[in-house]
Amino acid sequence: MKKEITVVAKTVEEAVTKAVAELGAPNAEAIEYTVVEAPKKGFLGIGAAPAKIAASYTLKGAEVALDFVKNLVESMGLEAKVTMSDGEGDNKLIRVDGESAGVLIGHHGDTLDSLQYLANLAANKKVAGEKREYCRVTVDVENYRFKREETLRALARRMADKVLRYKKSVMLEPMNPYERRIIHSEVQKIEGVSTNSIGSENNRKVVLYLDTEGTAAPAADSRREEFGEF
Repeated sequence: MKKEITVVAKTVEEAVTKAVAELGAPNAEAIEYTVVEAPKKGFLGIGAAPAKIAASYTLKGAEVALDFVKNLVESMGLEAKVTMSDGEGDNKLIRVDGESAGVLIGHHGDTLDSLQYLANLAANKKVAGEKREYCRVTVDVENYRFKREETLRALARRMADKVLRYKKSVMLEPMNPYERRIIHSEVQKIEGVSTNSIGSENNRKVVLYLDTEGTAAPAADSRREEFGEF
């Protein structure tokens, strides 16, 4: 994705510095620019003219996703700050923070998951003939994902305790793959209880059941999907 702007400043050097900031480029070497008009000093201030340059910067990977989220927030008229930092591994984390940013979360993070999906599509959309490594972006709003994970882990522990206490299986509400992985991961730490997923597509649910010798899982579905990529 290429961003192009025209910048006016007293000198070419100042115009380049201004272009780097406006384009969000890491440095002057990362942009391309052409001097449209050279500055003129004039005589005693008369006839003086600033420098004008046409500059461009090609965004890549996570930068495209960041630009996409910023434009969305701006278009929605939300008073929120959008920032990007390093996430886990090679992932990039885009955070949206602000009092009005909560509208981007939705019910149990449904809207946030959709926003993250679109951001990843933007980050990995290739121009014809372009070679680019896959980039994974996580989008979070008001630290929702951390709070949601803590809530799910607490839920997993409570339901596991219920299974052990009443010797009966417990089925949770439908969850996305990311949330199901959290439940599976937490229950794995609890002796005597196992998990499985049943259902299909967007209606998959986690079942917690008593893990005793000779007890079969409530469903034959493999848990391999839950620990794969999201």
